[in-house]
Amino acid sequence: IVIIDFGSQVTKLIARRIRDLGVFSEIITINDLHKINNYNGIKGIILSGGPSTVTKKKFLSIPKEILSKKIPILGICYGLQLITKLFGGSIKSLKTKREFGRATLFKKNQSLLIKNFFNTKNQSVWMSHQDAVTKTPKGFKIIASTKESKFTIIENTQRKIYGIQFHPEVTHTENGKIIFKNFLFSICKIKK
Repeated sequence: IVIIDFGSQVTKLIARRIRDLGVFSEIITINDLHKINNYNGIKGIILSGGPSTVTKKKFLSIPKEILSKKIPILGICYGLQLITKLFGGSIKSLKTKREFGRATLFKKNQSLLIKNFFNTKNQSVWMSHQDAVTKTPKGFKIIASTKESKFTIIENTQRKIYGIQFHPEVTHTENGKIIFKNFLFSICKIKK
C-alpha cells in the first residue's frame, strides 16, 4: 500500500494501522510519486489528509493517469476532496463552520468499505476539516453522511475509488480499523 502524504499530522497513523493488519505500507511524498514508473507492485493507494485546499487555483494533486490504473484508491479528508475535484464534483470552503471533533455518521447505502463498521444505524467518527464536498462527481454514490457533511463517504465501485471525510486512523473514530481492513482485504484483495 502506498500512502501519499499531503501533510496531515496523522499520516504516520495510517501506515501504523495498515502494518498492524499485517500489510506493508510506505508513506511517500507527491514528488516521490512522480518518480514511480512501474505500478505493478502497488496493490492500493491511500491519499492522506492535509492542510491544503482544492478550492484554490493551484492545489496539491496526483498525476491523473493513476486514476485509470485500476488500483484501488482510498482518499481520507483532503484525499476525498481531491478525488471529488479530479472527477468533476464540487467542494466549498466552510469559512465559518469548521467540522472538528466527534460527529455521528449515518449509513445511507451498503458498501464493501463499511462492512461490519457500523454497530448500529450510526457510528461515532472523528472529523477535522474546513472544506466540504457539495456535489459528488458523476459515477459516485453516497454511502454515509453526517449532519454537517452529506458526502462523508462516497464510492465508485467500478473504478474502485473510495473517499471518506473523517479520520479512521485516529482512535477517536470507533471501529476505524475496520475501514482499513475492508479496504485492504475486500477491495485491494491483499494477502497478509
